[in-house]
Amino acid sequence: MGINILSFVLNLFEYLFFGFAFLAILSYLLLALISIKETAIYIKKNSFVNYKDILSSSISPSISIIAPAYNETLNVVDNVRSLLSNHYSSYDVIIVNDGSKDDSLEKLIEAYDLVKIDYTINVKIPTKPLREGVFKSTNPAFEKLIVVDKVNGGKADALNMGLNISSNKYVACIDVDCLLIEDSLQKMIKPFLEAGDSKVIASGGVIRIANSCIIKDGKLIDVNLPTNMIVRGQILEYLRAFLLGRMAWSKLNGLLVISGAFGMFDKRIAIEAGGYDTHTVGEDMEIIVRMRRHMEELKIKYKVAYIPDPLCWTEAPDNMKIFISQRNRWTRGTIETLKKHKKIGFNPKYKTLGTISFPYWLIFERLAPLIEVAGIFYFIFLIIIGNVKWDYAIAYIILAYLFTVFFSIITIITEELTYHQYKKRGIGIQLIITALLEPILNHPVILYAAIKGNYDYYFNKKLKWGEMVRKGMSN
Repeated sequence: MGINILSFVLNLFEYLFFGFAFLAILSYLLLALISIKETAIYIKKNSFVNYKDILSSSISPSISIIAPAYNETLNVVDNVRSLLSNHYSSYDVIIVNDGSKDDSLEKLIEAYDLVKIDYTINVKIPTKPLREGVFKSTNPAFEKLIVVDKVNGGKADALNMGLNISSNKYVACIDVDCLLIEDSLQKMIKPFLEAGDSKVIASGGVIRIANSCIIKDGKLIDVNLPTNMIVRGQILEYLRAFLLGRMAWSKLNGLLVISGAFGMFDKRIAIEAGGYDTHTVGEDMEIIVRMRRHMEELKIKYKVAYIPDPLCWTEAPDNMKIFISQRNRWTRGTIETLKKHKKIGFNPKYKTLGTISFPYWLIFERLAPLIEVAGIFYFIFLIIIGNVKWDYAIAYIILAYLFTVFFSIITIITEELTYHQYKKRGIGIQLIITALLEPILNHPVILYAAIKGNYDYYFNKKLKWGEMVRKGMSN
């Protein structure tokens, strides 16, 4: 009797693990197919768009670029220069110095001839108070620039200060260490102008990794592939997520996250929803879920758009400690957001948001690392009791590895056939080699960080956002 029960339990676990793997692979393939098709349609339509019309039009909506800065002395001057050189007719740049302990503010004051001014702030979202105050430039060349110095309150609090200060209809929230491509605002505003009967509340674009690239005076000069395997693995990871995932979710109107590195929002909707949540480490995902929930509950047709063009380049972690810290934070942010908005989950009242997006993120993002670790312990248990079906186990491991490599190679091919940012000879081969090594070298680290993130969420409540140590992108 005991043997029969054990056999039943073991078979049940095997079916559950197989079912999860099958559904995961099926979902990845479906999302990839939809993304490839939609990207091809976008590129074809985009070939007929004259972005100079958006650039020169007097009716182009005004945009505020909001960039929080904390201890960004290495990049801040060059990256502000990049933000100020954007090719758009009507925009301003709001740098929110969030209580930096380094000389970021002093460098900005010197580089851009800043002076303190009297500035009335329309406080719609509570934030930490000003520290030194608000600064503007005496140089007409930098008239678009506003620098705010405030008491440290975290990234979300700094973004909320930017929302309060902005007087424009749309805001583009960006990490100050990111490098914007010059026509990025024209491309990001386009979905808002084409909204039709569905109001666009936010749009996101592709984020690329700038490590080892040549950047001069705030402009991307040359794209190189890093030698660091941690960074190379992240390049593949970003390509998979942005090229073969988010375009599909945008088509399904099920996008739950816009990268905190660069996203554009309808400011009124963002403020109505309450602005950024200062009590989460995943503020970029949480605000999208909350804005969507807000629109669903008001029963207003809406959309979260996505642009497949490479619009923003950022510095990625290049050492194990910072990489693990970042992925730990992403895990905790996902848990916090899904828990806070659990009312949405499997609730048909919230349509695609509740019946497709939330379940997908819960099962294949939130629970996936836990299921994978459970599978590893299950396999160890089978070895201990001598009940391993080695032919099945080896075949399963090989197939999982080969699918991961296959999916990465499809991503590389898609990149080559679409935006082809890595043009130098031999980089394609190097990316394929990276695809072969990434499941062995990078994935275990990501899995460890995710499990640690789960542990820290439940047992280490004092752990906060954390710092991303920069080495600087200028060369």
